[in-house]
Amino acid sequence: MARKKKIEMEVVNHNAAGIDVGSKSHFVAVGQALDDVKEFGVYAEDLAELCKWLLSFEITTVAMESTGDYWQNLYVELQKHGLEVILCNGKFTKHAKGKKTDVKDSRWIQQLHSLGLLSGSFLPDETTEILRTYCRQRTNWIELAASASRKMQKYLKFLNFRLDVVVNDVCGLTGLKIIEDICNGNLDPFSLAEHRHYNCRKPKQEIAKALHGNNREDYLFGLQQEYDSYKFFQRKIKACDKEIERLIKSEIKKSPENKKLKTTDKPYKRVNKNAVDIKNFNQIAFQYFGGVDLMAVEGVSHATVMAIMSEIGIDGFKKFKSAKQFCSWLRLAPNNKISGGKILSNKIPKGSNRLKIALRHSANAIGNLKDTHLSDFFKRIAYRKGRQAAVSATARKLATIIWTMIMKNVPYNPPSQYLFLDQKRKMGIAKRIKKQMAKFDIKPDEIGLGNSLSPNYNF
Repeated sequence: MARKKKIEMEVVNHNAAGIDVGSKSHFVAVGQALDDVKEFGVYAEDLAELCKWLLSFEITTVAMESTGDYWQNLYVELQKHGLEVILCNGKFTKHAKGKKTDVKDSRWIQQLHSLGLLSGSFLPDETTEILRTYCRQRTNWIELAASASRKMQKYLKFLNFRLDVVVNDVCGLTGLKIIEDICNGNLDPFSLAEHRHYNCRKPKQEIAKALHGNNREDYLFGLQQEYDSYKFFQRKIKACDKEIERLIKSEIKKSPENKKLKTTDKPYKRVNKNAVDIKNFNQIAFQYFGGVDLMAVEGVSHATVMAIMSEIGIDGFKKFKSAKQFCSWLRLAPNNKISGGKILSNKIPKGSNRLKIALRHSANAIGNLKDTHLSDFFKRIAYRKGRQAAVSATARKLATIIWTMIMKNVPYNPPSQYLFLDQKRKMGIAKRIKKQMAKFDIKPDEIGLGNSLSPNYNF
């Protein structure tokens, strides 16, 4: 007779609990029996009672799903009571097919956590989380301001004020002054054209031609409303900038050594109009990262550095043991699927966070540069696999460089072999020129090249 096999799995976390987080109640399981599951409310006193109930069973570690925003208050309360909390992605705690209830979900999470089959999501430190709140709120105001700007352009077109034709940016210096004057009741095109900024390419006469409108009252009312909204959003953005600057400078003050650090100015780094308005941000970022000059990397802008500060922070890099783990967390590394010894797929996993988006924007900007280490890398990938693949590959390379600079405290130093390849390319061009000149018996001095075709190839 065949013997019945009994398969057992080793329990890794003996004092483990599982919580199914909900909007109106939380189901907590400390074991697999029905009596080991209890429902709690979501009020402050309910959360305190939940923690006391867990401690009565000598629970030391808790796993729960990251369901919406309902987990945050519970997470803070559990940490206050000294419990180790693992926040899991919902796709890792999915139950097998069958009947689904809140009780079964909590027991399933408890079972997986006891066997050590759940991994926690990344959570930043408190300072980074506060900075992230300010930056994300600022992003929301920028999106609302952009929406108000588009609606202003719509009402201007309805009024037949073709301001979008004569100025590059309706919300620029010239555009905003003209819109403000229109909202104040001035509809004379020639007096409106007097607000032209000296950098505007179009002359006053052409601007005046574009400002002959139909003067409908309903469209003027709509324009006034959207202009007031735009000014309100701009005030909110400036308030966020002040809070961000105050928090960053307070962190720098905690370490007097970092406050003395200074780096070279970078006037070639363009400041986008939506970037955080912090004076001398280059020096502040250098001090914040303890002497690591991230702005020295080509393609890394003020927005990229701010995304690194607010989304992961300095302490966040320490949670990744290697640059490969960091790239994998960003979902910039290939997800290899192998079966039967063959690679079925190696695409980058779906999904992205704000830091990955910022790195991809920087990588796209690198693709427009010339004669740099990263732009050469970008163009080699783009030639073989296209621009989209080159953006992903360059973003992964940027992530590796940033992780190495911060964790090992080393400056950005592009490898020299790419300079050697550039010299080889110039050498090949020089040889072809010499060959054509020899074919037609032409000397370099005769056409003004002189010694430019010497072995140094400095032309």
